[in-house]
Amino acid sequence: MSSSKKEFIASIDNLFLKLELAYHYQFYKVFGTDERLNEGKKLWAMSLKGFSLDTLGQAIEDVIGSQSYLPTLTDIVKACSEIKDKDGFPSIEEAYIEARKSYSPRNEYPWSHPIVYFSGKKLGWNTLDEKDSKELFFAFKRIFLRMKERAIEGYEFKIPKQDEPIESFTLNSKLFNELRKKHNV
Repeated sequence: MSSSKKEFIASIDNLFLKLELAYHYQFYKVFGTDERLNEGKKLWAMSLKGFSLDTLGQAIEDVIGSQSYLPTLTDIVKACSEIKDKDGFPSIEEAYIEARKSYSPRNEYPWSHPIVYFSGKKLGWNTLDEKDSKELFFAFKRIFLRMKERAIEGYEFKIPKQDEPIESFTLNSKLFNELRKKHNV
C-alpha cells in the first residue's frame, strides 16, 4: 500500500474520529455498529478521494465549527468544494464562460487568470466561438484542470504580449514573375 493511500485512509479515520467526538450521540445513532461504520468510511472515502488531505482537514474543522448537527456526506463534499474553489483560480464554469466571451486580440483580453487563456488557446478559439455543447464544456474542463494542476505545481503561465507589427518588405518582382511562370499561375 502506498504512503499516500495510507495517509488518505488515516485522514478518513481522523475525520470520523472528529465527527464522533463532536457529535457523540448523533454519530452513534448513524454509525452505531462496526459494519455501518466501515461501510460509512468506504462510502465517504470514495466520495472524498478527489480532495487533498489539507482540504479534507479544513472542511471538517469548518463544518464542526458551524453545525450543531452531524453533517451529511453532502455537507462535507460541499465544504471541500468551497475550500477548493478559494484557491485563486476561477471555477471551471466561470473559466469556460470567460473563454467563450473573450474576443480578439485574445492576449490583450483582461483574463481572470492566465490558465483560462491557455485552456481556450489549447482547445481552439474557433471551436469555442462556433459551438456550445456539453462535449465542448467537458473538453475545456479536462484542459483547464490539467493547466490548473500545472499552475499549482509551480509552472508560471505568462500570456504573450501582442506581437509587433510585421515590417513591410519590398517584393522581388523578378522572383515573383519567375515563380508564376514556373507554376503556371
